Amino acid sequence: SCAGVAPAKHRPEAISITDFGGVGDGRTLNTWAFRKAVYRIQHQRRRGGTTLHVPAGTWLTGSFNLTSHMTLFLARGAVLKATQDTRRWPLMEPLPSYGRGRELPGARYASFIHGNGLRDVAITGDKGVIDGQGEVWWNMWRRRTLEHTRPNLVEFMHSTGIHISNIVLKNSPFWNIHPVYCDNVVVTNMMILAPHDSPNTDGIDPDSSSNVCIEDSYISTGDDLVAIKSGWDEYGIAYGRPSSGITIRRVRGSSPFSGIAIGSEASGGVRDVLVEDCSIFDSGYGIHIKTNVGRGGYIRNVTVDNVRMSGVRSGVRIAGDVGDHPDAHFSQLAVPLVDAVRISNVWGVNVQHPGSLEGIRSSPFTRICLSNVKLFGDAAWRCRDVRGAALGVQPSPCAELATSFA
Repeated sequence: SCAGVAPAKHRPEAISITDFGGVGDGRTLNTWAFRKAVYRIQHQRRRGGTTLHVPAGTWLTGSFNLTSHMTLFLARGAVLKATQDTRRWPLMEPLPSYGRGRELPGARYASFIHGNGLRDVAITGDKGVIDGQGEVWWNMWRRRTLEHTRPNLVEFMHSTGIHISNIVLKNSPFWNIHPVYCDNVVVTNMMILAPHDSPNTDGIDPDSSSNVCIEDSYISTGDDLVAIKSGWDEYGIAYGRPSSGITIRRVRGSSPFSGIAIGSEASGGVRDVLVEDCSIFDSGYGIHIKTNVGRGGYIRNVTVDNVRMSGVRSGVRIAGDVGDHPDAHFSQLAVPLVDAVRISNVWGVNVQHPGSLEGIRSSPFTRICLSNVKLFGDAAWRCRDVRGAALGVQPSPCAELATSFA
C-alpha cells in the first residue's frame, strides 16, 4: 500500500455543520453554513487541525472551498448534495496548462468541493455520499446550452497532502476527482458511480501532479475510470509540469470508454506510472495510452502488471491520433514521445479485439514490451510505427513486436 503518502490524520478538534446552522432536510440550502464552518477552521488554526463533521441527513449546498489542516467527515447516512441551480454556480479562471475551459473557451464553473494552495486536507467518512446531481449539467451538454465548462465534483489545485477515502461519489457533473498541480495525493477505498451514458464523468484524473496513489476502489462511470493528464497542447507544453510517480492498484470497474487511460492531454509529460492488480469489465478499452500530433510532451516508463479484463471491446490501445485541440495555435512540430511501456500478465476473456499499437510516423513509439498477455479471440493485433518486443502473447503479436526479450 502507498496510503502513507498522505495519511488521514487524527484531528484534536471536531465541529459539526449543525453548529453553523446547517439543516440536513434535503431542502434547506446550506452553502452559507459550510462556508462559515470552513472560515472558522481557517482562522482559528487549531494545532493539528479540525474535523468538520457532517451527520446523517441530506445536506443540500452550493459549491464551497476547503482549507488547510481540515478533515471533511461524512457520517454513515450523510448525503452532501449539490444544488441544481446552475445559475448561481461560481466561475473561475481556466487552468493555465489548458489555456481555456476543457469544453468551452473562457472561464469554467468552480468544482463542487474545491481547494487551492492547501496542505494536509482529508475528505473521508463512514460511507457517506457526495452527490453531484449531475443530470442537469449532462442535459445542458447534450442540448449544447452550456455557457462554460462543467464543474468537477472534487478538485484540488496547487495542494499537497491530500487524502480522500471511504466515501461514495455519484453523479458528478464532469470529472469526479481532479488533483491538478498537486503533490502527495491518496485516493483509497472509494466508490465512484455515474450512469454509463453520462458524458465525460471520468473517475479520477491526476493532472500535472506527482506522488499520487489510487487504491482499492470501485469505479463505474460514463468515461475513463482513471485518466492521467498533464495539460493540453501549447498550454501544457508552456506550463511544463508533468505527472509522475502515479500508482494505481486494486482498482476495478466498468466504463463505455477506458479502464486505465494516459492522455490524451499529456503535453507536460507523464512518467513513472505503475498499474497493478486491476480488474476491468464491460468497457470499451482496457488499457488506453493516447496522444496526438500537437500534444508534444512524453509518456514514458509505464508499467502495467496483473490486469484482468472481461467484456472489453479492445484490450490494449496505444494510439498517436487521439484527442482534439484547444484552438488552431498548436504546432504540428510538437510531436509526442512514447517510450518504455511494459505490459505484462494481462488476462482477458470475451475481448472483441486484442488491441492496437499505432504510433506516429515521425515519432515511432519505442520499447513497447508485452509479456504474458492473453487476450483470447479470433481478431489480430494492429500495429504501425511501433518498436518493441513480445513474449507469451495471444493472439500472436504483430511483426513489429515479434522479437523476444532474449
